[in-house]
Amino acid sequence: MEQQQTLAFREEVRAADAAAVRDIVASTGFFHDHEIAVAVELVDERLQKGPESGYLFLFAELAGRTVGYSCYGEVACTTGSYDLYWIAVHDDFRGRGIGGVLLGETEERIFRRNGRAIWVETSGREKYRPTRKFYLRNGYKEAALLEGFYADGDDKVVYVKRLG
Repeated sequence: MEQQQTLAFREEVRAADAAAVRDIVASTGFFHDHEIAVAVELVDERLQKGPESGYLFLFAELAGRTVGYSCYGEVACTTGSYDLYWIAVHDDFRGRGIGGVLLGETEERIFRRNGRAIWVETSGREKYRPTRKFYLRNGYKEAALLEGFYADGDDKVVYVKRLG
């Protein structure tokens, strides 16, 4: 697909990424304001603390515009387990396969860091059905369902993908 051919990736976090992440996450229509603030806080923490923050980023760019990103990090007190904290593509660019490519690139980077498993959590609400299907389509398995975790009627669904 043409967009994938011109898609570029970078791991370096820049000051402008806080605004880009806010724009990307807000554009999806999936997240509350406080959740968007958390996404931006992770960028800020990485900028302030560098690698010691524990947050790793991968930004997807088309023609110089940041159109998607992932944020991930190794789970404390484990050997090779990684959390995928965020993965999002700007709504203007969804449906073009960018999310799948971004996820694959993220998985490759985790694997190169000797990652053995990636853990992802998402909501069980109907609105998140496409998100859950995305993970299943990309080789993740449902590992846990925590009923009412986020709120009454809003379950937490945990997925895992084993690497290597």
